Amino acid sequence: MFSQHTRLNPVQSFQLFCLESYRSAMDISGEQALMEFKKSKVFDYLASGYEVLHTQSKHYILNELNQYIIGRHGTLPRKHSKGRTTYNS
Repeated sequence: MFSQHTRLNPVQSFQLFCLESYRSAMDISGEQALMEFKKSKVFDYLASGYEVLHTQSKHYILNELNQYIIGRHGTLPRKHSKGRTTYNS
């Protein structure tokens, strides 16, 4: 559990920003976005590309994330009517 004094480092803050931005853009739950990031190893991608990516616009970053996830799975998640993540074909 995080204490009140735990602070995120800059890379973690950026990863959190990307996760929330992706969740909002895709209109999926935080849990769905987190599962997608873990499954697709997006956190590793963001950490390795931090120096370049964190200087880009939100629109650019979301486009990069979508391309990365499509490259890993061939599709993007979409919100299912019952809250489950399904994938566009």
